[in-house]
Amino acid sequence: MAHDHEHEHEHEKTEGDDSPVVGIDLGTTNSLVAVVEYGIPRVLLSREGERMIPSVVTIHDGKPTVGYAAKREKIRRPGETVFSAKRLLGRGLEDIAGIQGQLPYEVLRGEDGQLRIKVGENLFTAIEISAMILRELKASAEAALGKTVKRAVITVPAYFNDSQRQATRAAGRLAGLEVLRIVNEPTAASLAYGLQQKKQGIIAVYDLGGGTFDLSILKLRDGIFEVLATHGNTQLGGDDLDRAIARKMAEEVKLATKIDLFSSPLQTAAVLEASEKLKIALSESERAMFSVDLCIGAGKRFEREWTVSEFNSLVKPLLLETRESCFHALDDAELTFEDITDVVLVGGPTRLKIVQQTAEEIFGRVPNTSVHPDEVVAMGAAIQADILAGNNQEFLLLDVVPLSLGIETYGGLMEPLIPRNSRIPTSARESFTTFVDNQTGVDVHVLQGEREKASDNRSLARFKLKGIEPSPAGFPRVEVTFLIDADGILQVEARDLRSGKEASVEVKPSFGLAEAEIETMLETAKSNELSDLDFKRWIEVRNQAEPVLRAAEKKIPDAFRLLPREEAEKIESICRTMRQAIERQDSAGVQNLKYELNAATTRLAERVIAEALQKAP
Repeated sequence: MAHDHEHEHEHEKTEGDDSPVVGIDLGTTNSLVAVVEYGIPRVLLSREGERMIPSVVTIHDGKPTVGYAAKREKIRRPGETVFSAKRLLGRGLEDIAGIQGQLPYEVLRGEDGQLRIKVGENLFTAIEISAMILRELKASAEAALGKTVKRAVITVPAYFNDSQRQATRAAGRLAGLEVLRIVNEPTAASLAYGLQQKKQGIIAVYDLGGGTFDLSILKLRDGIFEVLATHGNTQLGGDDLDRAIARKMAEEVKLATKIDLFSSPLQTAAVLEASEKLKIALSESERAMFSVDLCIGAGKRFEREWTVSEFNSLVKPLLLETRESCFHALDDAELTFEDITDVVLVGGPTRLKIVQQTAEEIFGRVPNTSVHPDEVVAMGAAIQADILAGNNQEFLLLDVVPLSLGIETYGGLMEPLIPRNSRIPTSARESFTTFVDNQTGVDVHVLQGEREKASDNRSLARFKLKGIEPSPAGFPRVEVTFLIDADGILQVEARDLRSGKEASVEVKPSFGLAEAEIETMLETAKSNELSDLDFKRWIEVRNQAEPVLRAAEKKIPDAFRLLPREEAEKIESICRTMRQAIERQDSAGVQNLKYELNAATTRLAERVIAEALQKAP
């Protein structure tokens, strides 16, 4: 099979735009945004003053809240709160069968086959939820930098397929960002690691996140990062450790009390939160207490102490599932464990001693934990952003295709055109023919995966090449070209070599948003921009006005004691009118009344201070 590979590696610089290019780690559990300034990458603080933003969204009265404020609502408003949406990006209902029953929110299949998340009475796609998180990261970066942020590099697990990458790109666009590049998380981590270490070697990046596991093998030499191989599991992560605890506790609670901890969204959210707290506590101490409300609001609790060794025994079989990906990646790279010079740990769950021990067992060497596991991906994304902005010519990133790409051939077989772990950008071309006499059209079915049978692989797209001249079977020559850009996003073209007729498709994901849907959402976002700004402005006005009003209301008895009745009644009247204006959400009215109240209470403040001074000993 003749593959015509063409590689291009370029440093793209967007002309005429000096706005900062940020790096974003869009995580299952937490997300971060980082930037390179004066050659040094740094994580930007969120608007809540934190380095990480929980990837949690609460939608109440149609208004989304993202981050810690949303995380606090996980128990109070489980039906309105979405977390781990990254696990649903670019996936179908059958892909999430294993976790669906353990999510406190409802996931449905839409008419278009795409998943919809039920939040209150509304339905949202995982792309829309991810866009809300990205919008918050964009706003945080703008607040921290004091500049508009329009461009970003976003990271994804190395094992994300084309559908999942496209869905991530769509979420970025929906958040108002131009996504310059989609970068694999382990590659980004190595970039940050390499910048600190500046050395040569073969690095294994063991990346265990909230929802996914990746093992990537990279070669670092003279500033060039070449990904040799990658393998992973998009259904294994820190969330699964929480769920293992939750299942064990649910069994014990059911035996002891007959109460089902997964009986309602509220109860499910409570047990998952308690399990996550236990896991975090056991990462820092030998013993910790599992504590959960039974029948929320009834004041009954279930508590039981756990030891680290009990936790380790429970999660070790799950963690050992990562071995398979490690072996696969080494085989693909044609290396042995002895060839690895460094094992780098990435992702929050790698703080757990049991994860570090598992990685050490697999590779036979102590992993390097000098890199901050939560922040290294975002910092690497920022370095890649800096490279694309044309500021850093020191590093070059050579990434790979995570899963083979090909087409369905006669008899329902998958014919790979681009094998997995091919370096990108790349292209491949192959000629095919017809199997039926006088065929005038050819169906091209684009697939991704490693299975022989076409139906066992993921269907990425179908399109038709029409206008083939009728002739005997085996006579026409149809050339199919696959072209993958630097983001791992695929274009497929089919051409009849005799007639010159051609058809092409930029592969749209099976579970993504249609272009028209994205356009509609962007238009809606634009039309709501003013009302969203009004809402934001109102909150700021209310937050400034309420303390002034509360202080004045407390002093009304003093006003009647220390001022002429007319003045006291005026203060009381302004307070009452202001309280009504707050209830009506009348920004301008509240603002004016605040100034009026300040003026009306000036004499009262003077009298109160004078009285206090008189009483002073």
